[in-house]
Amino acid sequence: MSFSRFKAYIELLRPPLAPMDLAMPAASALLASYSVSGGLPNLLPFAIATIGAYSAITSSYVFNDCCDIDVDKVALPDRPLPSAQLSLHDARIWSLLLFCFAMAAALYLNPESLVCLIAATVIITIYSGWAKRNTPFSWALVGLSFGLVPLGVWLAVEPAGFLKAGSGLHPASVILAAMICITDWGFTNCDASRDVAGDREKGIPTTPATYGIPATAKMVALFWLVGIVLSIALGLAAGLGLLYLAVAAMAGGWLLLQNIDFVRNPDSPRGARLFYQSADYRAALFAAIIADVLLRAALPWPTPL
Repeated sequence: MSFSRFKAYIELLRPPLAPMDLAMPAASALLASYSVSGGLPNLLPFAIATIGAYSAITSSYVFNDCCDIDVDKVALPDRPLPSAQLSLHDARIWSLLLFCFAMAAALYLNPESLVCLIAATVIITIYSGWAKRNTPFSWALVGLSFGLVPLGVWLAVEPAGFLKAGSGLHPASVILAAMICITDWGFTNCDASRDVAGDREKGIPTTPATYGIPATAKMVALFWLVGIVLSIALGLAAGLGLLYLAVAAMAGGWLLLQNIDFVRNPDSPRGARLFYQSADYRAALFAAIIADVLLRAALPWPTPL
């Protein structure tokens, strides 16, 4: 395989979002173990859950690119598929391999996680293959799908007791899933705001293309406000300390200011900038969970089992 083809495969994984996409499952796994047992998870399940969830997330990215080649030719012509760096067949195989790894990881850890993965995959497939081109509210499916990711990771570490013996569904796991679901509604609409030209040309009825970016910006701000409130509730429900709560409050305040600026300047470039700022916010928030849990657990990392 040439270096250019290898680079194209990596680009389909959306490297700028990697800090967020890796920090979320890592934080979810640590948070699950700490909230339930007060300690850290064993290293092997932690690593498998983190990499498996990252594979599931990126599989959905690749599949979405397969469905959006015509739009990307207008808005993002340098992407691997519209620029013909990779074929549609190549991308589909890549998406399937990532999904298979995620499925194997979930099955190994806990069948409850596998159920979450299958449900999330069905929902995101409906979004990419049908809903995005038929309803301006397709973003609801994206949030539901991505909200299941941290829940699946949580169940991989701390089973709920439905399909594998466990201590029950912790309230913090539900708050975490809701937080990701609702903030992803804002995240997805920021992404759609930067693609308005391509969506309108191809007749794709996203919310920004249908109702305009000004109305979308106000909706996005509301979603992020609710998500930031939930981030504080998450810290309280999970028993996290001042480190996390301080970061959640400061980062949340900063992101609200960015949303206010988007409301005041509702155009595609500002939506694109908020999209990446939102990803940075999420990465910082989950990094704070990781740091807080590691400091509060005050335990040496367990021997892999």
